[in-house]
Amino acid sequence: MKRRRAIYPGSFDPVTFGHLDLVRRALQLFDEIWVVVASNPSKDTLFTAQERVAFLKNAVKPYPRVKVASWQGLTVDFAVKNGATTIVRGLRATSDFDYEFQMALTNRKLAPEIDTVFLMPSESHFYLSSRLIKEIAKLRGDVSLYVPKPVAMKLREKFSDRKSF
Repeated sequence: MKRRRAIYPGSFDPVTFGHLDLVRRALQLFDEIWVVVASNPSKDTLFTAQERVAFLKNAVKPYPRVKVASWQGLTVDFAVKNGATTIVRGLRATSDFDYEFQMALTNRKLAPEIDTVFLMPSESHFYLSSRLIKEIAKLRGDVSLYVPKPVAMKLREKFSDRKSF
């Protein structure tokens, strides 16, 4: 029997409970999920790819059907190489949809055999973004409600020696 394998790519800088909510939702649809830390040269990240992979591996330990990897290159190339037939993307607001729709259509042109599925996080995580979490942490706010404990500790450490604005 062929396994239904999907990939969930993103920068995950840092991983949030919203991301993990999407992983749980995707596990209801697919036999195996690859969470892929994408290296995007146009994004300035706070954490290295290795740190983000480590955070994710720790966060998905309860889910044996989830694997974590990092990737430099086209997402569809990772999907083809690893036998995935679907890309999972999260949508929080209509502003996300415009970008994600363009990306899904482009990916379809590059690899017609790969579909894109959009999932919405639960209402309790709908507003979360990694950018917002970093801003709260930079201003020395408590992010423990939004990210796993190791991530919250590392954010506190990263910003403890920086001056707030």
